[in-house]
Amino acid sequence: MRFVATELATDIIIHVEEVEFQLHKFPLLSKSARLQKLVAATNDERNNEIHILNIPGGPAAFEICAKFCYGMTVTLNAYNVVAARCAAEFLEMHESVDKGNLIYKIEIFLDTSIFRSWKDSIIVLQTTKSLLPWSEDLKLVSHCIDSIASKVSIDASMVEWSYTYNRKKLPSENCLDTHWNGVKKQQSVPKDWWVEDLCELEMDLYKRLIMTIKAKGRMSRKVIGEALKAYTYRRLRGFGRGSLIHEGDVMKSRSLLETIIWLLPAEKGSVSCSFLLKLLRAASLLDSGEMGKKELIKRIGRQLEEASVPDLLIPSMSGEDIVYDIDMVLSIVEEFVMQDNGAAQTSSKLSEVLGETRSPAIVSGSSKIGVAKLVDGYLAEIAKDPKLPLSKFVDLAEVLSADSRPVHDGLYRAIDMYLKEHPGLSKSERKKICGLMDCKKLSADACTHAVQNERLPLRVVVQVLFFEQVRAAAAAAGRTENYGGSHGSSSSGVTTNMEDDWDGVPTVEDLKSLKCMKLVGSGESERGSDSIAASRNHGNDKAGNGKVKGIMMPKKILGKLLSSKGQGGENSSSDTSGSPGSANQDEPKSTPSRNTRYSVS
Repeated sequence: MRFVATELATDIIIHVEEVEFQLHKFPLLSKSARLQKLVAATNDERNNEIHILNIPGGPAAFEICAKFCYGMTVTLNAYNVVAARCAAEFLEMHESVDKGNLIYKIEIFLDTSIFRSWKDSIIVLQTTKSLLPWSEDLKLVSHCIDSIASKVSIDASMVEWSYTYNRKKLPSENCLDTHWNGVKKQQSVPKDWWVEDLCELEMDLYKRLIMTIKAKGRMSRKVIGEALKAYTYRRLRGFGRGSLIHEGDVMKSRSLLETIIWLLPAEKGSVSCSFLLKLLRAASLLDSGEMGKKELIKRIGRQLEEASVPDLLIPSMSGEDIVYDIDMVLSIVEEFVMQDNGAAQTSSKLSEVLGETRSPAIVSGSSKIGVAKLVDGYLAEIAKDPKLPLSKFVDLAEVLSADSRPVHDGLYRAIDMYLKEHPGLSKSERKKICGLMDCKKLSADACTHAVQNERLPLRVVVQVLFFEQVRAAAAAAGRTENYGGSHGSSSSGVTTNMEDDWDGVPTVEDLKSLKCMKLVGSGESERGSDSIAASRNHGNDKAGNGKVKGIMMPKKILGKLLSSKGQGGENSSSDTSGSPGSANQDEPKSTPSRNTRYSVS
């Protein structure tokens, strides 16, 4: 029970929820039209009790209004002003009832104090949520949002107030800086000075505020993106670690995430690709709507070259055997390729209209190469999953164009990792995955590794060795021709006629033979037994119109290839004189065996 200590006896009792107020009619009725109506509606003059239901702000707000009616000093601040304003509206304390009434006083206080303060505007906006719909109908929410958005949108150099109340003051602001010397230094205000403070707001208010800031058009899209990033990290626990911690309603987290996606600025680069991929991972974990996921995939595809392999390791949905969501990454890479192709077509049409010669592709070559390296690194990671189907590996490897991979070292590493983790591949599967790699595009270091790799089929090892020999011989001769040019026939002779068993891999003796062979610039081998073959090839090269000099292969491996195909007659005289098999057409035929030794005279 609350009452006013005066000499006059109270003549009215007002019940607000569970609190009883013993007051006097005259001061109350002189300022509140609603109380006048309530008293007039009481038929029994002896009944001096009134029950007020659903007054915004409850007993505390009514007490502020009652004190004002009695002419007492009322203390208003950012925490109670909205409740007092809504209660005054409920009690109809307008100017028409009495000049200088409470509503008028509060409006002046809001305009001259609250809305001019950065901190108070945010606090007031937070208090409006518990006073809906009154605070919305009285335009208090919109006024607060406009006040905050206006402060956010001014030039950072003009910010003079304490621009955040969540940080510790700088030494110079407390006059504790040793270099202060009695003169306050001008602090440089960052462009995103407002970001952390607004993270205190609930999602619905934050959404409206960001939309208002966007509408004003004076804030950088990157700063808006930074604000959304900060808000996401603050509101979704575990977001930065890639595993969300659900506290309460999952639907609320899902709604928050979808709102963040919807608020993202449309411009490319407004947020980092890493952040977009984290959003996509969270959307997958929360099972968000497909529209949000598609929007993220489209955005990620536009700046995929900025991503890293760990960013792409999105866990698969529960119930799937594989570890990572390969299909989602494939969709992202396809989006990148599609945008690249679309940009090329648009640029090509523009060139035709303008009559100019220009590069048809807007996506730079470095971006495509960067994405190819990213995909190859991702393939090497997912290849460690023993349950990864070969079809998914191949689909992702093939989605990029050939010019995206000038070097195939990364792809070779991924293939090697897959072969290591999946030793039970069939002949056709081994042929399919190894067919992704172009041996001509391997670096010298990769070739050295491949020649000694026991997991690769023998055919691939021989192809790698052959093209390495071609490269070494051409370099020694000072030539710069492409392998597919003057050496095309030699290449064809090796690649088309070597149809050995793809299930087979080099034996230890095979690898020893390959290791012992040393490529030199003149095409000669330090192994004495190979010098005879070299001299024969040298003689044939003179009549071969510029064929590569000194192309040699290890005797044992070459003998196997010739003997294994001799019965089928595949090593015919149609091969050029530079082909490794052309000098051995009369080799005796025998049954192929991986462990039988052969010699080539």
